[in-house]
Amino acid sequence: MAKRKRLTPARGAFADLPETVEPQPEGPRNAGLRPPIAQVAGDSSTSAAFEELAQTLTRAREEGRLVQSLPLAQIVADHLVRDRMESGAEDMEALKQSLISRGQQTPIEVTALPPASDGTPRFGLISGWRRLQALRRLSAETGEARFDTVLALLRRPEDQAEAYVAMVEENEIRADLSFFERARIVLRAVEGGVFDSEKQALQSLFSAASYAKRSKIKSFIPIVAALDGALRFPTQLTERSGLAIAKILAETPGLGAQAAAALTADPAPTPEAEAERLRALILEAETGSVSPEKREAKPARPKPAIDQITPALRLKSAPGRIELSGADVDPQLEADLRAWLQDRVK
Repeated sequence: MAKRKRLTPARGAFADLPETVEPQPEGPRNAGLRPPIAQVAGDSSTSAAFEELAQTLTRAREEGRLVQSLPLAQIVADHLVRDRMESGAEDMEALKQSLISRGQQTPIEVTALPPASDGTPRFGLISGWRRLQALRRLSAETGEARFDTVLALLRRPEDQAEAYVAMVEENEIRADLSFFERARIVLRAVEGGVFDSEKQALQSLFSAASYAKRSKIKSFIPIVAALDGALRFPTQLTERSGLAIAKILAETPGLGAQAAAALTADPAPTPEAEAERLRALILEAETGSVSPEKREAKPARPKPAIDQITPALRLKSAPGRIELSGADVDPQLEADLRAWLQDRVK
């Protein structure tokens, strides 16, 4: 019978190895390891998502759908000639109180302008003049940082004409502008070369208005041309007074310059006083300042003749008209007149 050979422990390089191996806790297979292709695909997906988000935000900003917070100092308020000439103290105070308690609820609209000489971004105001003014006053009065910025939508009008239309449309919806202010923006837009004619400006800026409203705005244009800067309270000019003044200005050459000089030399202290002075100018022009050419072209209407038939019966006659008045005008007189007229026309 063969003798078995005894095995001896390993020597040399394996001598330092432990005789037993401690069991390792089990875990997910290939834990902490990702195949290279999966890692590349994940990174590419993340990068594409960020790029798509950036593009979406850029488009939203350029299309005016992203509300931005801009420093007040970067807003150029006089980028366009404003249609609103003033804001009532009571309305402005109410707006300021709303901004204090609730913050800015509606963003203004701006357009990007070339940067300033030091590289600071600039934005031209399109609409939201009252909100901008209220925030600037609150910033100066309170010193609070929350009033140093304004929420804004960035618009990209194709040209200045489109910017003017946007401004007018916003104010037509939100504010009751006077006819003087409406006519003034028409005239200023033409003078600035935005539109070629008053007709084009009127039809473009007030395309949504009725024909009657555009006609009234057109009537105020000569008043703006003659009296803008001379009137202290132009927005208080009523529609009726404005139409009367426009008629007199058209009929009386030189009256506009004369009225502007008088109003500038002695400004009216109140809207009521200014309205009274304008009425006096109208009356003076109607009674004595109409040019000889106009008087010759339009002969004066003859005054009606008045006859006292009896102490209680008066007859007033004019071409094509007879009028009886007095205590003796009773049903019996009416019956007698009817009978006489019927016999006369037989």
